[in-house]
Amino acid sequence: MDVLGEVRAAALGHFGVSAADSASVTFLGLEPIEILRIPDGELVHYVTLGGARHPMTDPTATLADPERGPRAELVLTLRGGVGGQAGLTRGLGILVASPAVEGVVLQPDALLDLGEPLWHNAPFTAALLDAADLPEVPLPEPAEPVRFLSVTPITATEAAWVRVRGASALRDAWAEAGIDVHDPGRGAASL
Repeated sequence: MDVLGEVRAAALGHFGVSAADSASVTFLGLEPIEILRIPDGELVHYVTLGGARHPMTDPTATLADPERGPRAELVLTLRGGVGGQAGLTRGLGILVASPAVEGVVLQPDALLDLGEPLWHNAPFTAALLDAADLPEVPLPEPAEPVRFLSVTPITATEAAWVRVRGASALRDAWAEAGIDVHDPGRGAASL
């Protein structure tokens, strides 16, 4: 089963392109993670390929099922992108590798704290996940479909707000303040 081939085809098809620039990152003990860079007008979509290679499992489980379990890839959309040398490949790689490294299950409203900027000189040290606009990629039984989750970069203050008030409260604050979460140079919401 070529999971990553199916995911790549679904992502490229969704954005209406036949190919995309990509970069990859490898962490010790893990298989390579590829990041597709897909320009779309004034937006740039960064899509991970590698997180769905294996299902995510409960870290307390004695045995990991090689077929069953949720699978996910991440999609970060930024207005104008951040440039090839910004270090975003590494940051997204860390986020999508968190299930293999930390036993985290990627799902909507999950808060992932990097403890360092998501890319060089970014004010964002964490990410908030949500369901992405891309449809799930079906896989042969018994495997679960691959879900795409959107990544919203957030500041340390916004991450603290999510821990106290929840993800929906932060999204409400962004909407109320008219904050464009796709702007890589945006400031934090006044909380």
